Amino acid sequence: MVLELPPGEVRARLRDGRAAPALLDIREPWEREQARIEPSLFIPMEEIPDRLSELPRDRPLVVYCHHGLRSYVVADYLERQGFSPVASLRGGIDAWAALVDPSVGRYG
Repeated sequence: MVLELPPGEVRARLRDGRAAPALLDIREPWEREQARIEPSLFIPMEEIPDRLSELPRDRPLVVYCHHGLRSYVVADYLERQGFSPVASLRGGIDAWAALVDPSVGRYG
């Protein structure tokens, strides 16, 4: 089962320099133009299987999308590919903008 982390917990982990996760944005390019969390890696969902070598294996990964559904699927896939630990941002970037950083903005 994929770990889903609420936005506040992800923020706390990002502030912890020792174990800060890498954020992985798996949305479409047009979505990233609307809003993004920085710093983050950007690899659209359909490109993940071909770009696994670009993902860090030396730190935790937190995957995000718009609402958390696609990121859950990708986090599960990454776990099956041997990445660990991996989590999905619960509620996606929409929840992040609503609960953590309104400056990120919300879209459709």
